[in-house]
Amino acid sequence: MTVEIRFAKPADVATIADLIRALARFEKLEHEVTMTEDRLAVVLFGERPYAETLIAEIDGAAVGFALFFHSFSTFLGQPGVYLEDLFVLPEHRGRRIGRALLERLAQIAVERSCGRLEWAVLNWNADAIRFYERLGAKPNSDWTTYRLTGEPLRSLAGQ
Repeated sequence: MTVEIRFAKPADVATIADLIRALARFEKLEHEVTMTEDRLAVVLFGERPYAETLIAEIDGAAVGFALFFHSFSTFLGQPGVYLEDLFVLPEHRGRRIGRALLERLAQIAVERSCGRLEWAVLNWNADAIRFYERLGAKPNSDWTTYRLTGEPLRSLAGQ
């Protein structure tokens, strides 16, 4: 089995959307998905791309993805990479595909002179937590993530 990790292209939008939906099903968050393929095409491949995607393939079939974007650390004075989503189809887990995606992402971070690679994991996802800790990742328990969406976001924006 040979796993190929490559950057996504505009022709991959439907595949990325399918993988996002599969991730949402796995996380039991399908009800939160409002993404459309048209919107995804604009934000990933439009005039101002907001994120990038790596696709993992076996024999030309997509089996996983990593979607990421740049952040910035004022303390380091360097950009960082924030991994928004890492997902491997359940039937392909245990084959080092997630590790291959993270290795490629780490290479990208180093190539781009980033000072860190960060992500969040759901507290109930014990398998993912063990996987990340085996790689040497440490939880950042000093911080709590906050989020504004929907009406509270619009309200704060004065709309």
